[in-house]
Amino acid sequence: MGDEVRTYHGSCHCGAVKFEVDTNLQPVMRCNCSICKRKSALMHRVDPENFRLIEGEDQVSLYRFHTERASHYFCHVCGIYTHHHPRSDPSKVVVNVGCLEEVDPLEFTDVMLIEGKDFD
Repeated sequence: MGDEVRTYHGSCHCGAVKFEVDTNLQPVMRCNCSICKRKSALMHRVDPENFRLIEGEDQVSLYRFHTERASHYFCHVCGIYTHHHPRSDPSKVVVNVGCLEEVDPLEFTDVMLIEGKDFD
């Protein structure tokens, strides 16, 4: 993880949902809103043209709550959260870093905190 943009391949746990994302994985973040605190995922935001859902569109379920402005997607087979469109900017895509191949989310030491609890 550095300044170089590369294509990362990601999937849910069972492999039914597969995606690609072009990024340098900087910055990574956590959010403390009511849903993100429960899923405890390390996340990264990209522009929509840098995200491609490759397989499993029919396996993805959508969850919305509160203002229903954010769209949270997860595999309805294994239940893993793969990505979402955030309430703060629904035009962006936020990916679950833990779903990316060859990436260990525990290796990130510089993690930005989003104060999402103020949005609930």
